[in-house]
Amino acid sequence: MNKNSIWSFILVLVLVNSVSAQSNLLNANKPSDIGKKTAQQNAIDNDKPLEYGYIDDRDIVWSKVVWEYIDLNERINLPMYYPVDTTNVSSDRRSLFDTLLRGIRKGDITEVYDDSYFTAKMTKSEINGKLYRIDTTDAGFDELNAGNNNIDEYIDKINLTSQDIEGFKIKGLWYFDKRQGELKYRLLALAPIAPDVQVMGREDLDITEQLPLFWVWFPDARNILHDMKVFNEKNSAYPISFDHLLNARRFSSIIYREENIYGDRDVAHYVKGNALFQVIESNKIKDDIRNKELDMWNY
Repeated sequence: MNKNSIWSFILVLVLVNSVSAQSNLLNANKPSDIGKKTAQQNAIDNDKPLEYGYIDDRDIVWSKVVWEYIDLNERINLPMYYPVDTTNVSSDRRSLFDTLLRGIRKGDITEVYDDSYFTAKMTKSEINGKLYRIDTTDAGFDELNAGNNNIDEYIDKINLTSQDIEGFKIKGLWYFDKRQGELKYRLLALAPIAPDVQVMGREDLDITEQLPLFWVWFPDARNILHDMKVFNEKNSAYPISFDHLLNARRFSSIIYREENIYGDRDVAHYVKGNALFQVIESNKIKDDIRNKELDMWNY
């Protein structure tokens, strides 16, 4: 193969990759056709999340459940936060919070719980109750006292949006598979973290505690997370899905809890008052997990 043939082959690959960034771009008769795959394309792509293999309990030599916090202020985690303005992006690009919320409201995600131990299942009304609050202004109370019940113009509704999400908590299992002979990770659940909407924006209260809005059982949300694409900063021709991003652990996180004899207490409960020491303790837990794979091969 001569040099011209090699360059021609590379050019063809580049063109194919560029077109795949927006499917059907060159065949679209109108802008609304951009991004819509034909029936033949869908049949060939078979675009589904990669199924997990069956893991027998007897194949797990060692395991540990850990809870981690993903801070959306970190640059590497920004694909989970953006886009917050969805007016100029395609319908398959949403933030991670909006993706989960859309799946819950449509009924595609049903396994939603109040805590990470999955003890209490949440209804749609309970979830919606955590996403907004209704305030009546002082003028509205004056109207009520005057006997006027029509005070709609004096009522403010404060909504919790994806812009208010500051992080995610995730729960997962590290385990050593003796059949594969390697250390693996399986994500079990995730929860968006935001300020309490009941106190958000109130200057008379100084409450900075942030709590999970709800916990989503991750396997139940994989199909929805696979349909939503994440901007790939390294190659825009190949956007990835939230399912791929989370399963591949393409994010930065810190361990804030591990299962232990003390009732799964948080790191902050026994390393108090010093954020630096808490980070050091979190890194120590990570190192202990990584070293398990090396220790398995020591004789």
